[in-house]
Amino acid sequence: MSDPALTKPPTRDDTARLEAEVATACHPFQRLQEQMHRVVVGQQELLDGLIVGLLANGHLLIEGVPGLAKTTAIASLARGIRTGFKRIQFTPDLLPADLVGTLVYRPSDGDFVVKTGPIFSNLVLADEINRAPAKVQSALLEAMQERQVTIGDETHPLPEPFMVLATQNPIEQEGTYPLPEAQVDRFLMKLVVRYPDRGEERRILDRMAKTTTDLEVEAVIEPADIAHARTLIDRIHVDDRIRDYVVDLVVATREPGDAGLRFAELLDFGASPRATIALVLVAKARAFLAGRGYVVPQDVKDAAPDVLRHRLGLSYEAEAEERTADDLISEMLDHVPVP
Repeated sequence: MSDPALTKPPTRDDTARLEAEVATACHPFQRLQEQMHRVVVGQQELLDGLIVGLLANGHLLIEGVPGLAKTTAIASLARGIRTGFKRIQFTPDLLPADLVGTLVYRPSDGDFVVKTGPIFSNLVLADEINRAPAKVQSALLEAMQERQVTIGDETHPLPEPFMVLATQNPIEQEGTYPLPEAQVDRFLMKLVVRYPDRGEERRILDRMAKTTTDLEVEAVIEPADIAHARTLIDRIHVDDRIRDYVVDLVVATREPGDAGLRFAELLDFGASPRATIALVLVAKARAFLAGRGYVVPQDVKDAAPDVLRHRLGLSYEAEAEERTADDLISEMLDHVPVP
């Protein structure tokens, strides 16, 4: 049963006060996006997704062919925030200790001391995550879910904010290791980076076709701004009808036939309860960026592809018919009644 304290409609005064706070608190994040656009041409969906993920306190999986500014966008996000940033290049010979750290013997004390790895940062770029074997990928599981790392007998909390941004290349299969479903589900969203249009391509040419570039990103966000924004996002109102709509969407991925959808044979499994939580969090973060103190159905619809596409297990029939997760999500959004 829903908690009445969380779902009761806000009064007009409550809404006005919250929206005034949101309007002020979202301004630094709008400035951050402007700074990122100094380096990245176009890719509005990617930049929106990066900031939404930051606000919703989730991890991101970013997929796209080489050269689409995935790493550049993440680096510009990190430069725009006065916080720690580490980049880890995932390779087949990477070891878990290279990621989380290890115990090192110190002869002077005759004891072992902890040498922490690059995971102990605020923003962590796991570049080409699917190039490392499963034991390294699994080393991320505890960090992503529990926000802590165990080295030897000791457990060490990770700094706040903490966010993993993992990239992968969808076109190369040799020398790659598919991510386990358990790890994929821990990513709040999967962002798919697409080719720029012709106008954006020309702007990229004009801006970047030189041997040196002087494009710099100014740090405009403090960790305190992120923490404050998250407290406001927690207060953003989600009507009961929208909560029911979110549940209807997620349940439709598990039992499409019951929802009147005709693609049950195209799915091996549907989205987990993490998807339900993620849909609401991402919708609230989108409302925050729009300066609203409440979620509208369009926030949920805009969030659905990024939240659900990596949580649907497509069957061999779907591959044979060349149907993608995005195709099924689009059909589902068109079919499930909107409040």
